[in-house]
Amino acid sequence: MKTRIGILGYGNLGRGVECAIRQNPDMELAAVFTRRNPSSVKILTETAAVRSVDEAVDWKDKLDVLILCGGSATDLPVQTPKYAEYFNVVDSFDTHARIPEHFENVDAAAKKGGKTAIISVGWDPGMFSLNRLYAGAILPEGQDYTFWGRGVSQGHSDAVRRIAGVKDAKQYTIPVDSALASVRAGENPDLTTRQKHTRECFVVPEDGADRARIEEEIRTMPNYFADYDTTVHFITDEEMKRDHSGIPHGGFVLRSGVTGWEKENRHLIEYSLKLDSNPEFTASVIVAYARAACRLAAEGDSGCKTVFDIAPAYLSAKSGQELRASML
Repeated sequence: MKTRIGILGYGNLGRGVECAIRQNPDMELAAVFTRRNPSSVKILTETAAVRSVDEAVDWKDKLDVLILCGGSATDLPVQTPKYAEYFNVVDSFDTHARIPEHFENVDAAAKKGGKTAIISVGWDPGMFSLNRLYAGAILPEGQDYTFWGRGVSQGHSDAVRRIAGVKDAKQYTIPVDSALASVRAGENPDLTTRQKHTRECFVVPEDGADRARIEEEIRTMPNYFADYDTTVHFITDEEMKRDHSGIPHGGFVLRSGVTGWEKENRHLIEYSLKLDSNPEFTASVIVAYARAACRLAAEGDSGCKTVFDIAPAYLSAKSGQELRASML
């Protein structure tokens, strides 16, 4: 019997989840829940229902896992605790500083309903988090480094689009090559925010907009650009559509450490990602963890989990015997 999946929210991430489900034969998309008029939402899976989000709880006995595809700023802090009482859920909450608070709220709701919830699933937090944990456990004397990019930061792009006179914008986060090379060389540098990443903005200005003012507002924007070397390019609508229509991303997690009685031997662990589509890759990670949520629930588990708590075998469609024979 296939795992029945529901998707709440049908933006870039929700569409990515739908595509990922198609690549997992042990799963099927049962329903998409939307805040829009359901008749206006066209999905790719002909056999799945499209329903109003107001009807979601009515499906609590028809779904094995509900995947929450809202935003971390305002959607998931409300939605995940709400639905964790009725469904096994997975979300991609990525506001790192608020993960402990989000965990407690979701844990209480999931335990109340006897459900399994897995939060903050994706690549960072998610796969990068796992690699930081593994590397730190293996090389306890060492230093972690995380670089993001080259890729589109959707939050930073949105911040630029909100500036008066900006018609459209994309912002790319770019690792500084010299900083990455220094880490790879085992030099264990102490790097500031500015030394690790640069930011590059491509902006379509409105007709007659003050470009100098727009560039100054970008460069000095606190919490977004003020701490980085930032380059601003003004381009046309056509150039934006031609050259910047995708949502690529990626990055590197490294740990440089030492072993030996006199700490005489150096080691470097590196994990890297290069992604054509940030939301589609994130969705693929989420779908693997939806399988884990379903399996844990079948074992009688309840409460909230993160990627740190899930055994790798729970992610795979293969049996333990198949994994031991083919991958170990």
